[in-house]
Amino acid sequence: MNPPTQPFRRRLLLGGAASTLLVAAGCSRSAKPKGRTLPKEATLLCLGDSLTFGYGAAPGTSYPQQLELLTGHVTQNAGINGDTAAGALARLPALLQENTPGLVLASIGGNDFLRNMPLDQTRAALKSIVQTAAASTQVVLIAQPKPVMLSAAMGSLNDHEVYADVAAETSTPLFPGGWSYVLSRSELRSDQIHANAEGYKVFAERLAAWLRDMKFVG
Repeated sequence: MNPPTQPFRRRLLLGGAASTLLVAAGCSRSAKPKGRTLPKEATLLCLGDSLTFGYGAAPGTSYPQQLELLTGHVTQNAGINGDTAAGALARLPALLQENTPGLVLASIGGNDFLRNMPLDQTRAALKSIVQTAAASTQVVLIAQPKPVMLSAAMGSLNDHEVYADVAAETSTPLFPGGWSYVLSRSELRSDQIHANAEGYKVFAERLAAWLRDMKFVG
């Protein structure tokens, strides 16, 4: 007598479907968050410190201004020399209301590290920044390097781990390696912790390419 095949086939199909769902769920959890392509009229709010302001280079050469030329999106330079993550967080609500940006680019925290501020405090402020921005618009977190002067001189800066942690915890797109790349190269720096005009240009070019790859800009 041949064994019944229908129940077995049903179990096989159900098992295969369950496996497919598990694989899909795993891919979804591990996939990097993508952006929604901005309309042409959308503006970019660049929140940050001296690296956003453009310290160390001539006026008109900051990364936000160069990013505007590369993407065609109007940028608002909200960089303040010496600002901290907590300071940027305090400024953010008014900036969002005044500018209604299509995307916030948050590059902040380096001064926290240089001043040896409690890492938990910086982490909390970074998390609040991305959550505050995400409540009304899209947001990208931009990693900054660990402030190791000797490493900068040797060309081996690395991003501080707090950015990857916050990005993962909040499902926020993270632009990694941009500042670490620029500030590891003496020809792209005006001093040990700031870029020169060419450095800001290189950073803007790398960021623009990443924004296109992530579908934020066309």
